Amino acid sequence: MKVELVRVDDGFHFEATGSSDQKVHTDASPNIGGKNMGVRPMELLLMGLGSCTAIDVVLVLKKQRQDILDFRISVEGDRIKEDDTERSPFRKITIHYFFKGNLDRAKVERAVKLSMEKYCSATAQFEPLAEISHEITIEA
Repeated sequence: MKVELVRVDDGFHFEATGSSDQKVHTDASPNIGGKNMGVRPMELLLMGLGSCTAIDVVLVLKKQRQDILDFRISVEGDRIKEDDTERSPFRKITIHYFFKGNLDRAKVERAVKLSMEKYCSATAQFEPLAEISHEITIEA
């Protein structure tokens, strides 16, 4: 896998492209000179994690013939500054799955468990460094 980033302006705004040829814009916060023209890199990491598990869960629930009327995910990461550096990696991540539909809770829980423990490569990437937990809410 390969991605490329091209600087867009004289600041911190970049346009990233991967093998799908879709564009993603990143930028720094205004307090260090960014112009808010894209997501922050650390936000993008959480977005990737959320997207990875979302795809897994939808695939599993479709195979189980579950009728998803609406689905969204909220991913929250707690960062802790490392001593003697400027780095603040994620150390705790909570993924909250919100579903609407006539869904079998056991099947939803199984789909999430399969994603977290077997399918999601982004989860595997974060696990050695961050405690990952999840919550599930289902509305009829």
